[in-house]
Amino acid sequence: MSLGSDDGNFDNINVVVRVRPLTQQEEGRKDIQAVQFPADGQIALDDHSAAPRVFTFHVVFEPEATQEEVFDHCGIKRLIDMALDGFACTVLAYGQTGAGKTYTLTGPQSDDLLRPGHRPSPGIVHMAFAYLFNQIKQRKDIEYVVQASYMEIYKEQVLDLLNPSTKPLPVRWSKEKGFYAENLFVVECEDAGDLEGVLDEGRKNRQVRAHNMNEHSSRSHTMLILTLTSEVRDSEDPTHYIRRYGKLFLVDLAGSEKTKKTNSRGETLKEANNINKSLLVLGNCISALADPRKRSGHIPYRDSTLTKLLADSLGGSGLALMVACVSPSRANLAETLNTLRYASRAKRIKTKPMVRMDPREQLIISLKREVRVLRMENSFLRQQLHLDNGLLTNNNKGAVPIRANITMDDMKPDEVKAMLQQYMNDNES
Repeated sequence: MSLGSDDGNFDNINVVVRVRPLTQQEEGRKDIQAVQFPADGQIALDDHSAAPRVFTFHVVFEPEATQEEVFDHCGIKRLIDMALDGFACTVLAYGQTGAGKTYTLTGPQSDDLLRPGHRPSPGIVHMAFAYLFNQIKQRKDIEYVVQASYMEIYKEQVLDLLNPSTKPLPVRWSKEKGFYAENLFVVECEDAGDLEGVLDEGRKNRQVRAHNMNEHSSRSHTMLILTLTSEVRDSEDPTHYIRRYGKLFLVDLAGSEKTKKTNSRGETLKEANNINKSLLVLGNCISALADPRKRSGHIPYRDSTLTKLLADSLGGSGLALMVACVSPSRANLAETLNTLRYASRAKRIKTKPMVRMDPREQLIISLKREVRVLRMENSFLRQQLHLDNGLLTNNNKGAVPIRANITMDDMKPDEVKAMLQQYMNDNES
């Protein structure tokens, strides 16, 4: 698979912030809320030692925001639409352990994050499934095939969550695909219910462990990958269909951890070290991509499995949405500040979205366009250069006293260019 035509524009990574409510544990400790919301799209951190630090993002969701409000306003609908058009799109949940990433994506695993009087709500991933198939139904003139894969990165190894008995999968690189996990199990899905089944099966197999800050702490990064293959009629040749390969990556990153707070020991400590290492490399990549002076240089994607698989999402030809999840508690102020700095750098990253299509079809389209341009040029020259009795005639102005043996080489490049441009303007459909 290769990259086809682009939309000609760069696209910044869209970054939104979600602040969860105080947990029952934090309320029991009588923790103080250290975040403020001075204006739309702004969040301020107040540690009483200096003026509040203010950050601005596309959207900031306050603790009272519902799952439905997050889904409607975070920008994920646009990414689903773009994936259906053949682009590679990524939704990335990032933040401190226990900040609400998994809850935002897939709903509650316990009642700890629920506000009193509120029933559990599905995560934005569940709503994305329903929205995806609703959009497919509305695009009646396009045939779609939806396939799903689900994997986790655990201690720098890729494990297939839909086929957990297999050994760790190798991460390969190719010119057509970039970095990818080889031999990942694929399930074809015909409706949202099939995708729900894939999600449920994968969640059963994900590495989870309890520690001081989170009873259901994810010990791995997970990626749910939806491949959306479509066939659409070529606008320039109605007899030809173009196959496009859109992708939607739904990524739940393991939370950054301070091991003293989590009181991690043994295997949990090893997991935390691997998580923090991969997030550090991700931070280094984001810092380099956000700096125009460093962007054209070396980006350390190869320093971790996570960044290899996110390389195209972050700095390549895809579109990305980061949902930064933070705690409002003053006890977590340092981690919240780190997350917001991380997110601020990410929103400065630019990608150049490009439609993904089969390289052979892309070559055919390119050749057809070239032939079309050449035919237009040839037709134009025949209309403009008429030889009659040794004179060059013009359809509009009559005979012009120029030698009949004039050639294109005798004309100035600017004259030829102007003539061709005029012809193409006159013959645009």
